[in-house]
Amino acid sequence: MTKAKFRPRFSRKMLAIPYGLFLLVFVVVPLFIVLYYAFTNDEGKFTFEYLKVFFNENGEGLKGFFSSYNFKTIMRSFFISVMSTIICLLIAYPIAYIIANCKLKNKSCLLLLFIVPMWVNFVLRINALKELFVWLGIYNKSNAWNIVNTIIGMVYDFLPFMILPIYTTLIKIDKSYLEAAKDLGATPAKAFIKVTLPLSKAGIISGASMVFLPSMTNYVVSNYLTSRNVKIVGKLIDDYFTGDLWHDGSFIALLLLLFMFLVTWLTGGFKEDDQSVARGASLW
Repeated sequence: MTKAKFRPRFSRKMLAIPYGLFLLVFVVVPLFIVLYYAFTNDEGKFTFEYLKVFFNENGEGLKGFFSSYNFKTIMRSFFISVMSTIICLLIAYPIAYIIANCKLKNKSCLLLLFIVPMWVNFVLRINALKELFVWLGIYNKSNAWNIVNTIIGMVYDFLPFMILPIYTTLIKIDKSYLEAAKDLGATPAKAFIKVTLPLSKAGIISGASMVFLPSMTNYVVSNYLTSRNVKIVGKLIDDYFTGDLWHDGSFIALLLLLFMFLVTWLTGGFKEDDQSVARGASLW
């Protein structure tokens, strides 16, 4: 009797192995390193010392924390993120609405105009914006202008991430809903408020999260456009690590990660129904 040769069976699940290894090496392992440094001291012993340091920077408990440099940096980052998100939404929604409702057969060509700048190197784009600010005379003019310049840079960088999810949500809306609203006597404005806007909520939430969360940490924009005079949370963490204060930097990074997780969870970012479509999965 001849022995049957062993033939390995191929399964489509095996295609996920490289992706799983990538996540393990570049996501899970670094996360455990951050956790390790956040809750251990220089001797490798478990401690909550850096929790106390973070909330007791000036030796006055929470009262000192609310007047501390870290708290002011966090609030500045939050303000910049909120303003960037609002401005992006005010600009992106009309653009996405016009593109989604235009009569062109290939609407993706219009959408491509907003995506093409993303293909250019990010640092080159920010430097070009910096030169524009210099030409306008608003570069490093004052602290207020530095905040404004940072917000403009965030909007310039993340605007496509707001347009794409809103657009992909709008094109999925069944036109019969609007026709029914008009048949029932609704004006175009009322039909938009009662039908289009609620049905595009998934795209708005997805776009807002894709702008709000990264703009809290993208310190390259604030560094280049304000000559390092505006510091946000991302730069604060970077300063701790470059200053060889890995434990403090890891703890703040962990807090920021938990905050992002909370925001994503509250906005329904972990749901798999309409969120994947809203994020642009079916754009092309």
